[in-house]
Amino acid sequence: MGAVVINPGGPNVDGRRENYVSHKPLLRCLKKKKKKKRTAASCEGFSGALWRPRGGRGRLFPPPRPSGSAERPEAGGKRKRGTGSGESKMPHIDNDIKLDFKDVLLRPKRSTLKSRSEVDLLRSFTFRNSKQTYRGIPIIAANMDTVGTFEMAKVLSKFSLFTAIHKHCTVEEWQEFAPQHPDCLQNVAASTGTSDLEHLERVLEAVPQIRYICLDVANGYSEHFVQFLRDLRKRYPDHTIMAGNVVTGEMVEELILSGADIIKVGIGPGSVCTTRKKTGVGYPQLSAVMECADAAHGLGGHIISDGGCHCPGDVAKAFGAGADFVMVGGMLAGHTESGGDLIEKEGKKYKLFYGMSSEVSMKKYAGGVADYRASEGKVVEVPFKGDVEHTLRDILGGIRSTCTYVGAAKLKELSRRTTFIRVTQQVNPIFGGEDQP
Repeated sequence: MGAVVINPGGPNVDGRRENYVSHKPLLRCLKKKKKKKRTAASCEGFSGALWRPRGGRGRLFPPPRPSGSAERPEAGGKRKRGTGSGESKMPHIDNDIKLDFKDVLLRPKRSTLKSRSEVDLLRSFTFRNSKQTYRGIPIIAANMDTVGTFEMAKVLSKFSLFTAIHKHCTVEEWQEFAPQHPDCLQNVAASTGTSDLEHLERVLEAVPQIRYICLDVANGYSEHFVQFLRDLRKRYPDHTIMAGNVVTGEMVEELILSGADIIKVGIGPGSVCTTRKKTGVGYPQLSAVMECADAAHGLGGHIISDGGCHCPGDVAKAFGAGADFVMVGGMLAGHTESGGDLIEKEGKKYKLFYGMSSEVSMKKYAGGVADYRASEGKVVEVPFKGDVEHTLRDILGGIRSTCTYVGAAKLKELSRRTTFIRVTQQVNPIFGGEDQP
């Protein structure tokens, strides 16, 4: 029984390039029309679509339809003129298989590396819009108040890792942190939502050394968010802006062209996120990363795989899928440097960990859950793990080992050396299975 192989754009051992981007319906259509001019517009069902070259690959981008003149299908296959957004009245099912980290393993390949110590995890980037440069190990502590703390930033900076400081830190806290730890400032971002601009302005005015902004909302598909991003870019032309969250290529492109440098990819994969359960909305994280990385890199942008990692192997898979950065939350929860209350039960210690859209978080910062919305995060008690340094070494050691298995001397080479194989089981479950580290 043959294995299903997925390659995120890199060459295989024999030099062939397997492309995960599929336009099979269009290609079949073109074959049927050999005698006609081979354009996307000549194919029924692709009317008005254009091929857009991108790194040697084609992409379909239907031109926008004017508001009020959109065509809509009706019963019997006929079409009529209508008003509205131009979306079909009937729901659409995308039958392409989408995969998560749990659905794949990396295939080992011949390697010339003698030791994990030979692997270089440092990356260097120049960002498309800010023109700023970055050098470090591109793992980010999530902008949650139980993870994205100043205490976490102090330790992560020693490992050349990055921290997105949560948006509820006060100006006074920033002013206290900055002069005592100036070396950390190149590895931290100030976070904001679309309703916190005044607070962000005060933080950046008080600590002008901050060069990164993390613009984070649950739904990155709203026009309001895109316009806010454009305004933010005009206000801070030289700052590197992370923006999200989205999970599809066309929105990645929209945000990059609107001023973002790094796009946060992920809707619902987080360990304390209940968005998929409450809304039914989401996208399997591995496929989201692969598709969004392809879109971003075609424009000279970058992406963050945000959420879905519960072990070092998942972080390695995210990098292998094409992510430039990987953001982790739950893996860094429960440590000395983490936020959250320390709780003791029956002689055991725990730390509180919760999503930023949870009822606990909204009560803490907004006075409660508004009548028009639902909580989209949960609260868990994480067994206390001690200092985060031990977890960081475990993560970095795992990624180095991944690189030796696939023959990548540098983290930069990992995606080019990655071939994923689909599996039905990740680990031997006899002694705890997937819950074991």
